[in-house]
This record gives sequence, structure tokens and C-alpha cells, in this order.
Amino acid sequence: MKFNLDHKDSKSGARAGTINTDHGEIPTPIFMPVGTAGTVKAVHQRELVDDISAKIILGNTYHLFMRPGLDLLQQAGGLHKFNGWEGPILTDSGGYQVYSLADSRKIVEEGVKFQSHIDGSKHFFTPENVMDTQRVIGADVMMAFDECTPYPCDYEYAQRSMHMTHRWLDRCIKRFDETKPAYDYDQTLFPIVQGSTYKDLRTQSAEYIAKTGREGNAIGGLSVGEPAEDMYEMTDLVCGILPTDKPRYLMGVGTPANILECISLGVDMFDCVMPTRNARNGMIYTTAGIINIRNERWKDDLARIDVGLTGYVSNFYSKAYLRHLVISNEILGSQIASIQNLSFYLWLVGEARKQILSDNFASWKEGIINTISQRL
Repeated sequence: MKFNLDHKDSKSGARAGTINTDHGEIPTPIFMPVGTAGTVKAVHQRELVDDISAKIILGNTYHLFMRPGLDLLQQAGGLHKFNGWEGPILTDSGGYQVYSLADSRKIVEEGVKFQSHIDGSKHFFTPENVMDTQRVIGADVMMAFDECTPYPCDYEYAQRSMHMTHRWLDRCIKRFDETKPAYDYDQTLFPIVQGSTYKDLRTQSAEYIAKTGREGNAIGGLSVGEPAEDMYEMTDLVCGILPTDKPRYLMGVGTPANILECISLGVDMFDCVMPTRNARNGMIYTTAGIINIRNERWKDDLARIDVGLTGYVSNFYSKAYLRHLVISNEILGSQIASIQNLSFYLWLVGEARKQILSDNFASWKEGIINTISQRL
């Protein structure tokens, strides 16, 4: 994987870059649709390319390990061939899922013991077998195994967890470097900065991660319930330490406003379940603002969903029709809403990139952030 920094905005920390992988080029800043179990929910791979213009998607190591399992993925030749997505894929490490399984897991120095959410079967993730698992899945970008601390988190726990994450990272790097890709393309490994919302811990962690010299770096443990101001403060601090010539990935973030603010701090890559999850609940993101499509006011609105976007879904279906589908619990409603929301997110980061390249990002952000955040 190679990263080229194309331009930096003169009035903010925003950056435009290009990531090159064996599965294609990724212009940054970029949003990655989340494909937890090998699919972006309610969206065909063709739609990801043609309607949404996705450049990279995310897969979930824990869920893919559970279903369909590594044997089948290996027989298929990896996740790309199994699900038909031809672009780059990033897989998380399973650390966040371990965090979410608080009632059925035990963290020890060697790794994490946990029970499957599917059948209660017992499993053990270690830094080494998580690397092996992501090799089999075949992600272009693999994440180091880490512990994601909750919020709030007391200082002593955050400190112990951070140091363990660093020890686990050393083991991940060793295993990654002594093994080869399972298929005929390169893979790369991103370490993850932790440290909760404590400045000194975040500083220590960012410095430790930067010294490993990997091709890219991630910021984890945010967007877990902390105030947005704390997230921005920690992100700003970490971006000031991580190397400028490597992509920076802020994990699990977030709202459109969160993304724009964090782009201005120097983040290049984002993922979040919000656009698809909210779509299934009737929350629609548009270039004019946010719509609760279930509201009565859209019942007779025959205007297109979003004339500010150029995609088929945005300009073919009306708000009234989408509301009818959602209220009727028709599956097509979830499909249309998901495509619209992801199209909006990819449009947003694409517009941000254009503004960065023209050195106009800071003023553009201030103007658009209120528009896209308003409730219609």
C-alpha cells in the first residue's frame, strides 16, 4: 500500500491524498461503508459501485470468523471472491466486538476468551490468530488487535489497557511480518491508538504507534459515548503526533458533522454503521438536511428524495413513495434509504476533497455544516 499526500488545506489540518492498493485507488478523505458480515446491509455490490461510488468497504473479523467461517472463505479464495466486491477491503480486528461482549468475555494477557453471540460456543482471540484470520479473509488493510475501553473509563484502567494494546501490537507486527498474504495481492497492517480521553495516554500511545513505522495508522476508542468535544480534542492531539505521510483512520465515526470536523483536524479515513442503520429506521441524510421519512409531512411530497445528488435513487424516487415503503415495512424502503444515505456520505467526502484541493475547505465547511445538520 502506498499513500500520496496530494494537498493540505492552508487554513485547517484537512488533507487530500491517494491510497494505492492492489485492488484499486482510494482518494481521501474517504468514507468506508460497513459490510459487517460480508455485505453492506440492503445494498448490492453493483449499487456500491454505480450508485454510491464506494472506493473501499469494511468487513468485520469477528462476524466473518463466526459466519461463514474461515474454511469457506479460504475455499472461495478470500472475501473478495466470496462476495464479489472487486475493490479494496479493510477488516477491523474484532477488538470492538470483544468490547461489546462485556458480559461474555474475559480479557487476559494472552488474548480474549469469549462466547459466540450465535450459539454460545467458546473461542479465544489472540494477536497472532487475529492476524491469521485476517490473512484468510484477505483484507487489503488489516487492523491490529486491541482493547477498546468504554466511556467513562478510569485512568488506571485506561493506562493498563493501553499498555496491553501496545504489547498486543508488538505481537501482531511480529506475526504479520513473519507470514505472507494468503492470496495473490499485498496486505498491510494498521496499528491503533488508544488511551481513552486522557491527553497523556493518547500522547504516549500515538508516539508508540508512530514509531512502529507501518503504512497507515488508526485512532480507536472514540465515538463510544464521550462528548463530541472530547473526541475532537483527542483526534486533534493524535493527528499532531502521527506521521503526515501516512493515512489516518478514525474508527467508527460518525455523523456528517463529525466527519467534516475530523477532516479539518487531519483525518483521512472513516467508517460508521450510522448511514445504513439509520436508513433502516427512516432517517434520511440529504444535501438539504436530515429527514425523518416517517413523519406525516412527507406523506404527499412527490418531490425527488435529494435533487442535490446525481444518483439514480436520489432523483428517481419521491419522498412520498419512500415514506410509503418505510411505513409499510417493505424491504425496498430499506434498500432505497440505505443507498441514499451512503450516496450522501460518499458525496460529502468527495466534496470535501474537492474543496481541499482548491484550498477552500475551511470556509466551505463552515457554510455547509449547518445545512446538512438541520432537521427538515
